[in-house]
Amino acid sequence: MSQSQTQESTALFPIEDAAQPYQVLARKYRPTKLSELIGQELLATVLRKGIESGRLGHAFILTGIRGTGKTTTARIMARALNCTGPDGKSGPTPEPCGICPSCVAIATDRHMDVIEIDAASRTSVEDIREIIEAARYKAISARYKIYIIDEVHMLSKSAFNALLKTLEEPPSHVKFIFATTEIHKVPQTILSRCLRFDLRRIDIETLKTHFAAICQKEGIAFEEVALFLIARAAEGSARDGLSLLDQAITRATNGETQAYLKASDVQEMLGLMDFGPLYALFENLAQGEIQKAISQLREMIGQGADPVALLKDFMNIVHHLTLLKATPDLELLNVPFAEEKERLRGLSQNLAVPALTRLWQALLKGYQEILSSPHPIQALEMLLVRISYLSSLPPLESLIKNVGGLEPDGSKKKS
Repeated sequence: MSQSQTQESTALFPIEDAAQPYQVLARKYRPTKLSELIGQELLATVLRKGIESGRLGHAFILTGIRGTGKTTTARIMARALNCTGPDGKSGPTPEPCGICPSCVAIATDRHMDVIEIDAASRTSVEDIREIIEAARYKAISARYKIYIIDEVHMLSKSAFNALLKTLEEPPSHVKFIFATTEIHKVPQTILSRCLRFDLRRIDIETLKTHFAAICQKEGIAFEEVALFLIARAAEGSARDGLSLLDQAITRATNGETQAYLKASDVQEMLGLMDFGPLYALFENLAQGEIQKAISQLREMIGQGADPVALLKDFMNIVHHLTLLKATPDLELLNVPFAEEKERLRGLSQNLAVPALTRLWQALLKGYQEILSSPHPIQALEMLLVRISYLSSLPPLESLIKNVGGLEPDGSKKKS
């Protein structure tokens, strides 16, 4: 590539400098190559081999929860299929060069042959007919004309039907890439014509490693536990996690001082209670000490705790305890503090699985009540009262024996 071409590409795709407006981490560190995708190794391997062997289909559907890389993967595929390399003569490649005219135009969302459509706002059959009509004509400057349809499940039934024939036998220069979070709403007739990829939730350790690498690039100091808490709160979504990381960094920035992410600050940002008071409250509930539990709850609420967040914390504790009863492996628990693990181990010795199951059901029902209640704090207090009485109920086995006229040890009652 000549020097003038290089300068032109640089102007079209400028390098970030101090004069430019701030770019959020989710956009700044969005992957541009298959090798940069995190947590989706199977997807990257299949696409890489398909591109290298020239055995890619004409229609793809990417599904998964928010923030796992569906739209990002679609854009990478568009660049990979249309990349011409620095010399302008290369074919499709799993590692787009990023500097050829096609790569630059796609990266800046101005390529005429790569059309992104939001199905949430263009759901009608007329919109699909426009696509079908335009698909008949060859690409203007690219190798393939690519249609990326996001949230495809929101298309109307007639729009899906109009797309069927073109999707089954499209022109050789056209590729369709669909993305959806609700794959069950896409008609089977559409799914059968597409190569389907299910993007997985990204595990906590992978997210934590990714966030650590970004913090190092940004010059941000951090505590390992702080990143763990953010990765756990992301619930498998890279975008959600990066948004939380952005918020935590902004919160930790103090004038000219370098930002330092502390676990305590992240806990406060996420509305997580310190595990000491939280477990003390849970222990009082398990022992039926409702007066102490209500006093502790009101103290936490006074310190700014959110009722919904508190209830989620209780559900996490019950989930951890149930896992511990099923298996003694503490490594299965997503718990960052060694002291908390020991607290869980002690609690698990005093609670049986039936009691934990009843507790889980009560918390689950209480969660719905709190979400719909005009007074969440009162709803939470009422839930704690119910839970404290549940803890004093005798085991089901004992109740059955009593109904049958038997003592708890199985012997007949004396008249």
